[in-house]
Amino acid sequence: MSKKDYYETLGVTKSASQTEIKAAYRKLALKHHPDRNPNNKESESKFKEAASAYEVLSSPEKRKQYDQFGHEGFTNMGGGGNSWGQDGMSMDDIFSNFSDIFEGFFGDSFGGKRQHKSVGPTPARGHDLAKEVKVTLKESFLGVKKDVDFYHFVPCENCNGKGVKAGTSVSKCSACQGHGQIQYRQGFFSYSQTCGSCTGQGYTIPNPCPGCSGQSRIQKYDKFKVTIPAGIFDGAELRITGKGDAGIYGGSAGNLYLRVNVEEDKKFKRIDNDLVCTVMLTYPQLVLGCQIEIENIDETKETVKIPKGCPSGEKITIKSKGFSSLKGSSRGNLIIKTKCHIPKKLPTETKQLLKDYSEKIGTDTTDSDSSITGFFKKFLG
Repeated sequence: MSKKDYYETLGVTKSASQTEIKAAYRKLALKHHPDRNPNNKESESKFKEAASAYEVLSSPEKRKQYDQFGHEGFTNMGGGGNSWGQDGMSMDDIFSNFSDIFEGFFGDSFGGKRQHKSVGPTPARGHDLAKEVKVTLKESFLGVKKDVDFYHFVPCENCNGKGVKAGTSVSKCSACQGHGQIQYRQGFFSYSQTCGSCTGQGYTIPNPCPGCSGQSRIQKYDKFKVTIPAGIFDGAELRITGKGDAGIYGGSAGNLYLRVNVEEDKKFKRIDNDLVCTVMLTYPQLVLGCQIEIENIDETKETVKIPKGCPSGEKITIKSKGFSSLKGSSRGNLIIKTKCHIPKKLPTETKQLLKDYSEKIGTDTTDSDSSITGFFKKFLG
């Protein structure tokens, strides 16, 4: 009985590349795999036919021999092609010879076995941690050093983060031989389960470190100083590299993220990078103009000139006396808002002088088009 042409079996042309041949076999193997077609003799036969064709065409030497002599080249010339024979193939041989196909495309449940590259714990990065730190507005203006204290995982000093007792090592799991899973097969049906002896790790620790019970790290109270840069703003987040939880079994440590909360100040407030404050002035100071000295948030003295006829609510700017920018060397401004001090109680003599002044300048306040006009009737007292 003549055998079906291997190219026809895989559905490719004779000029097909190795990549195309592999892709065609994958497609057929997935379609006719016994696990997807239980007790189906036709699918089983086609599955074996595809494997037989791929076993030859995937090898450049065997493919060349097949192209020259066809199936007879393997039957009569003693070639090293398909040594199984189409009817005598073993499923185990197929899975073993083409493990790269089944592991990469189907996964472990289709006959592939996953072997750990090395016996032992896989290093894992530690978790990132978060904490809040409070600073005053003055501290955010100047910059400050703050104590940070917290609990986090650090590498175990007894075993240097290895998790095993000194002089011992980890062992390959004898139950699964380091695979982490145990394979079961019932006829053509195969499946796998996580190994209960090693919980899927592929290894066991016969002699765990007494300091960390084999966990490679312990929890410890830590305290250190962190520099809060000048110009820091409310809600800013600082990353402290490597100050999070230590990694597991030699993995890298996580980071600590500090959220900065800036407390409100009674005299100053921040708007963008500007430092804003209010200065209280008397009516004569606003009318006649004056020169005053104020104290900035950093306790330095600033001389401020109040122009004649300065209205209440006027903004006076002193350049580059505000907050430092976290990006670059620029600085915000110091913004001073004027406010008129209105006394609630006046001596009788002062009250009379104020009435006399009012009579001399009048009560007409219609200079501004943007204000509504009030008609004066009388003083209340």
